[in-house]
Amino acid sequence: MEIYSVVLRLGIVFLLAFAFGTQRQKSHKPVGFGTFIFVSMGACAMTLTGLKFYSENPIFILGSILTGIGFLGAGALIRDNDKIFGFTTAASLWLFSILGIIFGMGEYFLGGIVYALVWVVILSDSYLEKKGIGSYRKKLVIETISSIEEKKVRGFLKEVGIKKTNLIFLEINRETKKNVFSYFVEGSQNKIKEIPHKVSKHKWISSISLK
Repeated sequence: MEIYSVVLRLGIVFLLAFAFGTQRQKSHKPVGFGTFIFVSMGACAMTLTGLKFYSENPIFILGSILTGIGFLGAGALIRDNDKIFGFTTAASLWLFSILGIIFGMGEYFLGGIVYALVWVVILSDSYLEKKGIGSYRKKLVIETISSIEEKKVRGFLKEVGIKKTNLIFLEINRETKKNVFSYFVEGSQNKIKEIPHKVSKHKWISSISLK
C-alpha cells in the first residue's frame, strides 16, 4: 500500500474523530475528543496492518478490534442514583472503531454516509434534551427552614414549570424542624436549570441544589 493512501486514510479518520470528540467534550460528556481519536485511529491503523500482512484473511484482526472496544465502551457507563448514564458515549466509541475500520479499508463513500448519520443522531439528541423530551432529568434537593408538607414543595415545582417529579428521599429533623426533600425532576433543560433562581420569594426554602 502506498504511503499516500495510508496518510490519507489516517488523516481523514483523525479529522472526523477530532470534530466529533470536540463536540462531545464541549457538551461535558464523560469521554472527550482524545479518546475518540485514539479509538478510531487505532482501529484504522490495525486495519491497514491487517490488509498489509494478512490480506487474504484479515477478519480476525477486525474482530479483535471490535471486541476490545466493547470493553472500553463498558467502562464509559456511569451509574448514579439508580440510573445508568453513558450508553450514547459507549455506542459512539464502538461506532468510531467501525469508522476507523471502514476508512482503513478505503471505503470512503460508506464511511462518509455513516459519519453524516452519526451527526444527525447527535444533533437530534441534543435538541430533544433541551426540550426535555426523553430521559433528561436531574436530582433536586430542597431543604426547608421549618417542617412543611410535601405537597407544598410539589406546588413550588409546578409553579416553576416542573410537572414530572419523583420523591426519592425525605429527611425530617425533629430538633431543628427542618425537612430535606430529594427528587428526580424531569422537564426541559432550561426550566430545570432555572429552578435555583426562582426561590427568592419562597422564604420557607433555606437551600436548593441540582445534581
